[in-house]
Amino acid sequence: VQLQASGGGLVQAGGSLRLACAASGRIFSNSALGWFRQAPGKEREFVAAITWSTGSTSIAESVRGRFTISRASGEKTVYLRMNSLKPEDTAVYYCAARNPKTLSVTFTFSYDYWGQGTQVTVSS
Repeated sequence: VQLQASGGGLVQAGGSLRLACAASGRIFSNSALGWFRQAPGKEREFVAAITWSTGSTSIAESVRGRFTISRASGEKTVYLRMNSLKPEDTAVYYCAARNPKTLSVTFTFSYDYWGQGTQVTVSS
């Protein structure tokens, strides 16, 4: 599986962005695709994930109510809609995919494939 992330950029606080992650290769029905982010000097952290077949989602508490994850099955694309952005949302955002497994989707180490990352910068 190859992943291509796009949609990052510079936005003012309170603004919105939509990230896209285009996947190629085989995606199993129970695969999960997720978004993670990493700010300078910090560890990579979970943001959101979606199960491919059911559309079931998981959202980190820090972004719940502001970020939404969705998928377009026919396009094999996952989106992260980010509203009410804050300066603390500034980070490189990575999309990731994993084969079916029972581990929580929030675990960074549980993902098998990673995209190249896209920079999101929120100015105050």
